[in-house]
Amino acid sequence: MKFRVTCRGEEIVEPSVPRVEAGQQNSAPSAAAKPSRSAWLSYLVPSVADLIFVLLLATMTGGLMATRLLGDAGTGWHIRNGEQILRTHSIPRTDPFSASTTSRPWYAWEWMYDAGIGAVHEGAGLNGVVFVSAALIALTFALLFRMMLQRGALVPVAVGLLILALISSSIHFFARPHVVSWLLTQVWFEMLDSSEPKPGSRNPRRLFWLPVLILFWVNLHGGFVFGFALLGVYLLSGTIEYLRSQGEARQLAAGWLRRLGMATALSLVASLVNPYGYELHVHVYRYLSDRWLMNHIDEFLAPNFHGFPQQCFAALLLIAIATLALGRAQVRLSHLLVMLLAGASGLYASRNLPVASILLALVIAPLLSQTVIALAANSDTPSGMRAFLTRCQAFASRVGRMDAGLRGHFWPIAVVVLGVAVCLHQGRLGSVQLMDAHFDAKRFPVEVVDVIAARGIHDPIFTLDSWGGYVIYRLYPRAKVFVDDRHDLYGDEFFKQYLKTIRVEPGWDALLNDNHVNWVLVPKESPLANALRGTPQWKISYEDGTAILFSRS
Repeated sequence: MKFRVTCRGEEIVEPSVPRVEAGQQNSAPSAAAKPSRSAWLSYLVPSVADLIFVLLLATMTGGLMATRLLGDAGTGWHIRNGEQILRTHSIPRTDPFSASTTSRPWYAWEWMYDAGIGAVHEGAGLNGVVFVSAALIALTFALLFRMMLQRGALVPVAVGLLILALISSSIHFFARPHVVSWLLTQVWFEMLDSSEPKPGSRNPRRLFWLPVLILFWVNLHGGFVFGFALLGVYLLSGTIEYLRSQGEARQLAAGWLRRLGMATALSLVASLVNPYGYELHVHVYRYLSDRWLMNHIDEFLAPNFHGFPQQCFAALLLIAIATLALGRAQVRLSHLLVMLLAGASGLYASRNLPVASILLALVIAPLLSQTVIALAANSDTPSGMRAFLTRCQAFASRVGRMDAGLRGHFWPIAVVVLGVAVCLHQGRLGSVQLMDAHFDAKRFPVEVVDVIAARGIHDPIFTLDSWGGYVIYRLYPRAKVFVDDRHDLYGDEFFKQYLKTIRVEPGWDALLNDNHVNWVLVPKESPLANALRGTPQWKISYEDGTAILFSRS
């Protein structure tokens, strides 16, 4: 038997439900009483995002990229600073690591990350540091893939853009606090974008989580500045929409602007909740507006597009331009401004490539997917291409539906638990050595620093800024460095003298003589090493294939 229900003038036919008399037992067991096999599989079979997380984590901890994460010496001073914070229960105000800046104020704005990574190092050593950093990177890009799908992207489109964003970001795959900032940028963007008034807008009150998020971000990494840049983008977009709209749309835009303005004000106030208050903001502004430093620090220079990661970022830009040019998908003004911000920041400085690539992928993915769908449905598209696109769309839809039903995340959890156990047992699983995180002896002066430690040298050591963090990690507190990569601490005047010394320009030895430097550690074939070899008051104390140590005679 069937019955008919009329809804808004349409007749809907629904099957009748069999009646069960009192006391009669239903022959089929309920789903709650006996889960089906497919329900168990949905918890055990990994989704695409799960596979991305597991693959990236395994590769960066025990695979080809295992040594990559310790490729930046700055990891060393972050660890030692965190351990000192935990030991003294205080946040540093002056620099404890350098002999040339003992009385200079130091803004350790990443203190919260340092304390966390210091605790990890004390418990699990460098293996733990690498594992946590790899897990953050893997989580960032697994979340990027998941967010692209949620925003309406087809699976093949999301995978392609993910690969480009991943390779573009690989130039900064280091165990440093900026990897936390990548994750926070995604969450920040999602909170902003999902609360903007539009069809399908979910929860405008999510804006008021932004001040909570900034409380952590401002104490974890200086990338919180980019969060405020995104706020500015959405404020500008909302203002333009308000000015050009009428009636109900204008009222909707006005309400959005009020909420966004309030969230921005609260976020600004929350950003002052740091050990240095407003002085941190002044310091960051002075640092980023120092033209000499910005023009001489490698990571602040424009990307060199001869490299493969930079070429992948260029490909993302070209895909974005092509998607806009085809005009098959309607682009919101806020998304257009986000693409402009991401493109400009990525072209301005290579350190911005990861965040710029992530934002471009998030915005492009649904637009490109809509373009593919529109081309497949367009009768003007050549029949061969239309058939191919139709098959691709059908395949992507099937994979997307299947992937959406997999929600257990068993394998990522299992891999994380296994990784933690391995790190706590010195990288071993039974008798098998799965992890052996260490600084590369071909990149850092590992052997020479071993000799310095064995000889008990306690004098300050002049070395490269790119080696200073490693020397701090190995020798602090027995010996201090003369310089490291905290460029905002030393300032441009110091680095002008430093570069004159490193490049052996006229007056190169003034910095060494005026500061009574007795030990110099530099690359074996560097200009300074060649100059010191020919200077009578300096003699070679030790050398290997990577570095050479000079002492003043």
